[in-house]
Amino acid sequence: MTQKDITFVADFLTEHFNEAPELYNRKGKYFNVERVGQYLKDEDDDLVSPPNTEGNQWFNFLKNSTHLKESPLLFPYYPEKSLHFVKRQMEEIIDQCLQKPADVIGKSVHQAVRMSLYKTYQSEDSTLQLFKLPFLWNDKTSNIHYVLFTMLESSVSKIYILRRHTDTSRSVSNGLIAVEFGSFLNSSINDSSDSRCYSCLDAHFYDDETITVVLKESVEQEGKERILAQLPLS
Repeated sequence: MTQKDITFVADFLTEHFNEAPELYNRKGKYFNVERVGQYLKDEDDDLVSPPNTEGNQWFNFLKNSTHLKESPLLFPYYPEKSLHFVKRQMEEIIDQCLQKPADVIGKSVHQAVRMSLYKTYQSEDSTLQLFKLPFLWNDKTSNIHYVLFTMLESSVSKIYILRRHTDTSRSVSNGLIAVEFGSFLNSSINDSSDSRCYSCLDAHFYDDETITVVLKESVEQEGKERILAQLPLS
């Protein structure tokens, strides 16, 4: 080791491990811990070497701002505490913020309709995904709520459209329909012998009257055909 290395280590030890009489009444060793590690300790004790906030632009800005100084929107700062302590404080505040909406929403939600979509058996793989997450659309003009979804494995060539009136006491006809994409997409009648089948990659409402779908040819071959189609609800 060079003299420079020794000096560096000595300076480090002097700075971080010198005796601290003011800590004698506390648990543990009577030395300052390394300044980074103290922030990561999962304990409520004050930091041994709290940061020096003098000259910090953010603190100076808050101190000189009459509107922000006492603002309840700013999360309080604990310069004497570790990050674990601050994390727990923030989690408690977030839980308090979410508890009331959760109670109100939970009490207001009730089952409007129940439809059996498919059956599974105990022997089947519990991780098998049969239901693709839906796309939701609300037609404010007609007060009708739509749900688009696909059923995987059994009917990949179909998309399902569920519609319900936003007033749960009312019902609409044809609450659930399935649309299948098949050989009718061929360019001419002569192609009908080549029965092509398409599966839906994605489907979203384009507007209140139109659905946009992305289809792919289901045959196992290179260069599968992709089709972007617009489907009128009528």
